[in-house]
Amino acid sequence: MNMLLMLQNFAKRAGLIGMVGPALIVLILAMMVLPLPPILLDILFTFNIAVSIMVLLVSMNTNKALDFAIFPTVLLITTLLRLSLNVASTRIVLLEGHTGPDAAGKVIESFGHFLVGGNYAVGIVVFAILVVINFVVITKGAGRIAEVGARFTLDAMPGKQMAIDADLNAGLIGEDVARKRRAEIAQEADFYGAMDGASKFVRGDAVAGIIILFINIIGGMVVGVLQHNLDIAVAAKNYTLLTIGDGLVAQIPALVISTAAGLVVSRVASEENIGQQLVRQLFKQPQIIILTAIIVGSMGLIPSMPHFAFLSLAGAMGALAYYMVRTNEREIAAQEQAAAEAPPVIPETTEARWEDVEQVDVLGLEVGYRLISLVDKAQDGDLLRRIKGIRKKFTQDIGFLPPPVHIRDNLDLRPNGYRITLKGVDVGSGEAYTNMLLAINPGSVSGELQGIQTRDPAFGLPAIWIDSALRDQAQAMGYTVVDPGTVVATHLSHLLGTRAAELLGRQEVQQLLDHIAKVSPKLVEDLVPKTLPLGVVQKVLQNLLDEGMHIRDMRTIVETLAENASRTQDPYQLTSLVRVALGPAIVQQLYPSAQELQVIGMDKELEYILIQAMQSSQSGIGIEPGLADTVVREARAAAETQEQLGLPAVMLVPAQLRDLLARFLKRAVPNIRVISHDEVPDFKTIRVTAMVGGRA
Repeated sequence: MNMLLMLQNFAKRAGLIGMVGPALIVLILAMMVLPLPPILLDILFTFNIAVSIMVLLVSMNTNKALDFAIFPTVLLITTLLRLSLNVASTRIVLLEGHTGPDAAGKVIESFGHFLVGGNYAVGIVVFAILVVINFVVITKGAGRIAEVGARFTLDAMPGKQMAIDADLNAGLIGEDVARKRRAEIAQEADFYGAMDGASKFVRGDAVAGIIILFINIIGGMVVGVLQHNLDIAVAAKNYTLLTIGDGLVAQIPALVISTAAGLVVSRVASEENIGQQLVRQLFKQPQIIILTAIIVGSMGLIPSMPHFAFLSLAGAMGALAYYMVRTNEREIAAQEQAAAEAPPVIPETTEARWEDVEQVDVLGLEVGYRLISLVDKAQDGDLLRRIKGIRKKFTQDIGFLPPPVHIRDNLDLRPNGYRITLKGVDVGSGEAYTNMLLAINPGSVSGELQGIQTRDPAFGLPAIWIDSALRDQAQAMGYTVVDPGTVVATHLSHLLGTRAAELLGRQEVQQLLDHIAKVSPKLVEDLVPKTLPLGVVQKVLQNLLDEGMHIRDMRTIVETLAENASRTQDPYQLTSLVRVALGPAIVQQLYPSAQELQVIGMDKELEYILIQAMQSSQSGIGIEPGLADTVVREARAAAETQEQLGLPAVMLVPAQLRDLLARFLKRAVPNIRVISHDEVPDFKTIRVTAMVGGRA
């Protein structure tokens, strides 16, 4: 074993492993032109049989097709190996066939005598049957499955990509996992396409086997009679048996390889191999086995039937069903006994204490009783793990750690219903079906599906709850298909993003400042509580979050607050100053990679009117109702124009109007973002593509 490891390490260091494939191809091609002795032919034929068996076993023990992604290449190499052996064996059959049935080696002789009893007529029939099975049934079926699989895989790629993006945006997976899944999708499409092409080689191999058979028989008889003066009967027997043996030696491994190809492309990906799936799914219900035993036994009682075979098989199946029933009964009895022996839990009545006062959970998830399996680890529920991923992604994207999500069941909800609460108030609800999948229509599907019509609870897109068996069909039609856990997790992630300001309490702000103090202690010490109260800092951060900004750049935020706290402690004025300092980050968030900012502008006359109205108002935020309606109507129209152009709905206004319009338009036109001229970096250019109060 140590010597083998040393050889492997030496081969890796010397780069020899990468040369195995080219060397094998060169050796196979050399077999076509170099004469081989019979003993070497025996070894190579045996090697061919061993490789085919190994490929079949590997294909049966894979859990999904991509576990054996090299199979199309293996199929091509084994086909080339068989053809090379056919050429080498043809040469020696024609040269030495007159010497007797062992002229081409013991393997061909054994297949020509033992398998067909030395009768070349029987051999021709057996060979023809094997070719028909391989060519017409297995290879054609496997090729068709690979062709359809490749087409459906390509059709389903957009839906799968959108599902990966949804999981990534919901924080359920990271960038590395998403990249790996995208690569697997592309590799799956390449695999089925390669299998579709590789199956053509196997069909060509079967055709070549038939042609080689007739060439060897006719050519052998000509050589034997004309060159070696053999009788026609002797020549026919020798060369036909040698040819049949040669054909069987080649066709049996070809049949095994074709079967392996059919197994690989026809199986459904799961966590079990074919043997485990066969035992678990075929022998799962003892009632089916009992019914089959009764039918087979009844057939055995019919006169002139082979009673022994039918009744023996019926008895064996009945015994198997009896054993399965008793095993299930023992398992149920053991579970009931364990439940009965468990001591009853009697709650102890105590006096009321302050500890009995329950605080309202900041974040809560309540589920109906049919959704308990999603949050129960004992039932393989992965929603808890997904919620951890959502909180981690929220922390990385927004800049603070949200409160934990408290999960509980609620019998007042519908069985498939769930509810998301914020400080005890319902902020989102929906339904999920644990045994179904949600097919979301992104707007470009090619057909309709049967199921329960609904809407995606997170974004309101039209959707359908479908049976799990329709997943591939839905993805091929362009639907985005997600499981119930992903539906709930995506809804929760969306609500966390839109309600980030409400999640930032004083405790979270203090924890955030304490975290910054570990790196810059003096910076935080000069701000809170010497310069600004904690409540003012909290309000500034909430204002930023309320307008969709993250607060990851806390160093810039704290420095800006410390510099301007001596002049004002109004949280809205401080927010405006912080936004100017964060201007490059704000613009980058709205326009990730654009050098030119295509924005919604405002007519100069309307700007002047709004500034005058703001200055004349005692509160500083009053707008005349008719003017307010005009601004809302034109802002909504401009936002729609931007969205139709595929551009973000961003309005650019003077600094003194930004706070007024941002708060005013937040409810009326929620999809529009308002920035000021002061927030735009000098290195960015501006182009007005829509106008409020005038024309661009």
